[in-house]
Amino acid sequence: MEDSGQRNENLEVTSCGCANILLSPEHQKILLRLAVSSIEHGLEFRKAKSVDSAEYPAELQMLRPVFVTLKVDNDLRGCVGTLDDLHPLVANVAKYAFKSAFSDPRFVEVKREEILRLRVQISILSQPEALQFSSENELIDQLRPGIDGLIFEERPFRSTLLPSAWEGATDKALFLTQLKRKAGLPPDYWSGTLKVHRYTTSCFSN
Repeated sequence: MEDSGQRNENLEVTSCGCANILLSPEHQKILLRLAVSSIEHGLEFRKAKSVDSAEYPAELQMLRPVFVTLKVDNDLRGCVGTLDDLHPLVANVAKYAFKSAFSDPRFVEVKREEILRLRVQISILSQPEALQFSSENELIDQLRPGIDGLIFEERPFRSTLLPSAWEGATDKALFLTQLKRKAGLPPDYWSGTLKVHRYTTSCFSN
């Protein structure tokens, strides 16, 4: 994997999002390299790279939920993460980079020849905030396009969309409809027991 290592040496980072999670550019590069390394490890050994969080800076040991999004030539290639898995940041990046590459049921597994064209985006989630509402219109009025990620929960159904998903849905009502469909519910579903939380993300990519 010499070529991929060369790419890592010349890694350029693009940051996005608005969560109050401050990582230096160097720490962002460490996480992006780790994500690629875990995918390469998966190609060889069919499992995520093992990580000893104590070997990393304290800032990368914080307990945070993470999503890892993969693209090849601007086409989505995988996106898997967690809302609940509060393990050290480095461990979650390695785990969900592997899962995005090999366990997203929407896509075939990432192939070795795609590594050099692989774009990795890491999204670190803020603490979710419960939204208060008594109607669908009240809920929609509170949404902030391009800023809010949402967690839609009506037991046993649950879904989430990252803030980056607003790129394909600038309309608030459409964004909510997509959440319902992702949870396996009809677009006109409504209930008095419905719970919605929002979060922001700090995201960066190579």
